[in-house]
Parts: sequence; C-alpha cells; structure tokens
Amino acid sequence: MWIADRWMDYEVLDCSKGEKLERWGDYILVRPDPQVIWDTPRTLKGWTQMNGHYHRSKKGGGEWEFHKLPKQWKIHYHGLTFNLKPFSFKHTGLFPEQAANWDWFSEKIKTAGRPVKVLNLFAYTGGATLAAAAAGASVTHVDASKGMVGWAKENAASSGLLDRPVRWLVDDCVKFVEREIRRGNHYDAVIMDPPSYGRGPKGEIWKIEDAIHPLIKLCTQILSDDPLFFLINSYTTGLAPSVLTYMLGTELGKFGGRVDSQEIGLPVTHSGLILPCGASGRWETASI
Repeated sequence: MWIADRWMDYEVLDCSKGEKLERWGDYILVRPDPQVIWDTPRTLKGWTQMNGHYHRSKKGGGEWEFHKLPKQWKIHYHGLTFNLKPFSFKHTGLFPEQAANWDWFSEKIKTAGRPVKVLNLFAYTGGATLAAAAAGASVTHVDASKGMVGWAKENAASSGLLDRPVRWLVDDCVKFVEREIRRGNHYDAVIMDPPSYGRGPKGEIWKIEDAIHPLIKLCTQILSDDPLFFLINSYTTGLAPSVLTYMLGTELGKFGGRVDSQEIGLPVTHSGLILPCGASGRWETASI
C-alpha cells in the first residue's frame, strides 16, 4: 500500500461505525467512509466536539451540520496551499491520500533532467496540477466543471504558482484527448483521476467500467516518444489494483518500463491502522 504519511496539516484521528474523524488544519470534521465497517469505542473528544459533521441520509446524499466552521480555510502541504470549503456530497475540495502520488511523480519530474509536459485529466481542484507545476513541469489541466477549474486556479494563486506554465481548460476529457491526437500534440506524462460516474459539460455520460480502458488506449497516442510516467487513480470499489496493472501493462507495454498498482491509504493516529482510500496504478519508464 502507498501511504500518504507526510502531512502536517491533515490527519485521520480515528475511524469507527462508518465514519472518520479528521483534522483539517485547525478544524475537526466527521465524515462518512464506506470502508469503515468496524465498530470500535469512540473515546476521542473530537467525536462530540467537531466543527463539522456530514450526516448521510438513508435516502441518499446527506447534509452538513456546522459548529464554528468558517466558510473557507487553508491547509498546506510541502509549499502547496489548498483552499478548503465543505460542499455537497461530503467533500472539502481535497483528497489528502493523493499526496502519496504527488510525492512519487514530483520526484520523477525533478530528476528527469529534461522539460516535462504533463496532462492532468479529471483534474478537480488541482492537487496533482500544483504538485507537478511546483516540481518544474508544464501542465495542461482539464476538467469538465468550470467551478472546479476556478477553484484549482485559486489554489494555484494561494500556492504562488500562477506564473507557472499551466493551461486551465474546461472540457470533456475524452473529447479533448481526441482533439489533441488530431492536432499532433504530445505529453511526457498523463495523470487521470476519473469519477466512477459523471457527465461532461454537454451532458456526456461517463461510466468508468466502460470508458477507462478505451481512454487509456487513446492516451497512449498522445504520449511522447520518451514518456516519463502514466498514473491512474480510482475510487471505484470494483476496480482492483490488479485490474489497473493489467490495463496499463497491456496498453503501455510497447514503451517498456514497469507497472505497479497498489491501494493508497492514510494512517490513523489513534489506532495505528491504515485506512484504505482507493487504488492507484503507476507506469514509469525504466530507470537508466
């Protein structure tokens, strides 16, 4: 398992009975987590003295309950600054477990010894974009949500990265890749964090089980002759790490290199266990 264990401003304090107790900077949140199926005693005071609690509804969805939580606040990770705000469906605008992937590809970019062009698809609020840009890459950031791209720009501004070579695009990811193929544009690295289900800006339907393998295959056509890495992240329960390994190995085998896929996770301070948070598949060029 790849573990995001270098945070100072974030931690999972405890988890029990379908929920996790988290510290986001100075604020404590309780949010549901489908992986937490165990029932252990809740002895930490945060369980009763939280700043925000997302209550899941049995009918689907849910709602927040707030206790002295600002509408927006910031946390930091290795020079990056993220603007957080709770919004519908329990999210805060950041997935802290992704720091395990940021650290991995940032090192690859820094040690590449050449300019690196990165394409970040389904780029959300820009965590991977900021990490790649801070490491020295030029980045094309693509997401179908105008609001998410705007939020990513806010994070870039807060991180002092607005002067970095980043293209911010609101677009359907598949259609964008198809146009890049026609235009003859190429990238040294691809990052994608696709949703299990979603819609594009014009109502295009995305189902990861049907669309992920064709998209990986499509993206191999925009890789440069000497690609550096390819990263897929998935929060879809049925997509095991071995499935990611097989898809990446099948489509990127022609470039050589190596593939590895693992669960990603976050350490839990109170119990010492690691909370699983999805899976990631990594292809990287063979080391010289």
